[in-house]
Amino acid sequence: MQYVCDADPFTWFRIETPGEAGLESQMMDHAVERYFKQTHEQATRSYVPPASAAAFEQSIGLKGYVQKTMPMFLTLRDGDGTALVTAMLPPAGQKDAGFRPIIVGRSNSDPYPVYGDAIRALAAHFGLALDRDRCFPYRRG
Repeated sequence: MQYVCDADPFTWFRIETPGEAGLESQMMDHAVERYFKQTHEQATRSYVPPASAAAFEQSIGLKGYVQKTMPMFLTLRDGDGTALVTAMLPPAGQKDAGFRPIIVGRSNSDPYPVYGDAIRALAAHFGLALDRDRCFPYRRG
């Protein structure tokens, strides 16, 4: 995982590998692993290595390309490493009017009542609007 920003007393990290996504799914009881793997595979398939690169150099730029191309998957952790919130943001955290960010808590619960300040810190870090009405995909009555 890669450090993204602090949201005192919590910290946001970027999920970088399918294994980390799998652990997040287990800890949070939701399907982020499936979405991570789908988008990772799509980005990997779309990679076109430089034409002049030697065969053994074909994958040198792959990791960076995939990270720029696929959505960002993030996890909010406490000081003990407990997963609290999972977020999916546009590629590279850039504004994209056609992309709908998703932010969920454990078992797809609404994280905004408890972790709203941490979500606002993430929004400020990337300069994105991460309001509940747009980012929390489940309406529970």
